[in-house]
Amino acid sequence: FFQQPNTATMGKYVQAQRKGKSPIFKAHIRTRKGAVKLRSIDYAERRGYVRGVIKDIMHDPGRGAPVAKVQFLNAYRYKRDTELMVATEGMYTGQFIYCGKKATLTIGNVLPLRGVPEGTIVCNVEAEVGDRGAFARGSGCFAVVISHDEDKGTTRLRLPSGGKKTVKSDVRAQIGVVAGGGRTDKPLLKAGRAYHKYAVKRNCWPKIRGVAKNPVEHPFGGGNHQHIGRPSTVSKAAPSGRKVGLIGARRTGRLRGVKKLGQDRD
Repeated sequence: FFQQPNTATMGKYVQAQRKGKSPIFKAHIRTRKGAVKLRSIDYAERRGYVRGVIKDIMHDPGRGAPVAKVQFLNAYRYKRDTELMVATEGMYTGQFIYCGKKATLTIGNVLPLRGVPEGTIVCNVEAEVGDRGAFARGSGCFAVVISHDEDKGTTRLRLPSGGKKTVKSDVRAQIGVVAGGGRTDKPLLKAGRAYHKYAVKRNCWPKIRGVAKNPVEHPFGGGNHQHIGRPSTVSKAAPSGRKVGLIGARRTGRLRGVKKLGQDRD
């Protein structure tokens, strides 16, 4: 009779590992309004324009920016299509917005970057033609059109992060700044507000520091003073239980000196 050896291992899975597997860290989407996108690109948008009317400007739980419910007439069937789009500052219910190559340069309108002059402030910019919006979608965000390269058919943008991005000139963008700006200027002040803020997002609050845990729960835990006791940087190739801290860091420490903005370099 062969007895199975006891293979029970000591230790715990750290929280970073459970986040990939456990269902308690999923996004809370029951009350969400839906995905916020531009219209699906069609013949009318490529050649001319389509008119829509803003029916409602709604709060979307878990999103800092309001969303606009826009109604378009369907070009092929007797029905109306409702889209959820990013609300830009200055939008109002009952406003007509126009999407397409021949739309005018007015706040809320959607047109290809090819028809947008340099220096224009845009938001909800596509990364690839027809992906319905990828960049500058958070509250108060906007991208700036820096330059057009007619020969290559590309446009250079400055994104909200300060970084530069080159995209095809055929990608579409909304004109204006995303509404809901200045949201982070007011402090939350109390834990109850933070609780409700994250309750509609996902289970990610409160965050317990690694050094405050026990050695069984985190690589930085334990010790007679709260100290890491090992480098805070860790290899990208580290096993999942060890992969905590500054993962694959190129540099560490404070960012010193003046940050060079895109307009200074170009």
